[in-house]
Amino acid sequence: MDFLAAFMVIVAISFFFSRMGSVLTYDWQWESIPGYFMFKDAETGQFHTNMLLIGFFTTIRLSIWATGIGFLLGTISGMMGAKGSITQRFISRLYVETIRNIPSLVLVILFYYFVSSQFLDSLRLDLWLRNQSQGFQGVMEFILAGPGQINAFVSAVIALAIYEGAYISEIVRGGINGIPQGQWEASWSLGLSRPKTFLLVVLPQAFRQVAFPLAGQFISTIKDSAIVSVISIQELTFQGMELMAATFLTFEIWITITLLYFILTFSLSRSMAFIEKKASQMY
Repeated sequence: MDFLAAFMVIVAISFFFSRMGSVLTYDWQWESIPGYFMFKDAETGQFHTNMLLIGFFTTIRLSIWATGIGFLLGTISGMMGAKGSITQRFISRLYVETIRNIPSLVLVILFYYFVSSQFLDSLRLDLWLRNQSQGFQGVMEFILAGPGQINAFVSAVIALAIYEGAYISEIVRGGINGIPQGQWEASWSLGLSRPKTFLLVVLPQAFRQVAFPLAGQFISTIKDSAIVSVISIQELTFQGMELMAATFLTFEIWITITLLYFILTFSLSRSMAFIEKKASQMY
């Protein structure tokens, strides 16, 4: 069955390229693509990263930060929704239902024009970063963004984190509610208080149950990160649009970008499947 599926994929790809060459007489220029990953400086002889590789690393940074902050927000909201007071459950429900019913693209634009322009600009993060040493700016550019992109990058991270956090909240809430009541009662019989029972007994078991859905949410964040191209974050999709407009290599650029996203997400999903299989053998 797997062989048949692979064969059909190969046939479909071959048919696509054949039709492109015969019907549209498209002139493929794949030899130009490697130069958009790295190029050699003619004067110094050194290699430098180019647009596609820069966009690829920006996508990874954006996804890691958004997932990390979204995990914190989602965990707090999930805990409130599962075992909080009536007010806490209401706040958690309001957050989840509001964010999940707003398109992610709209949320990113709202944060960019209202949060970034009204709040982040007043903090003068970009001006502060420009006044730092070149070494410090290089470190910040490696983990976040450079002075010219820092405000937009932080805005995009916050917007994506809030969006992904709403889904993580439901995953965490389901994991906590899935722990049997007997676990609570056994802990109380040992003299543990309710907060200690929750933190030391229930929460670790809940996270063990939802670890793989949370990993799936990280993969979803990588794909959702493409929407921040609308606010000129130089991630993979934005760099692809810039290159396409400059070179008109439409199919080469977008096929390459598709493969980069696929390599990133598929490698993560296969890694998690392998870890899940090993974990299931241990328990």
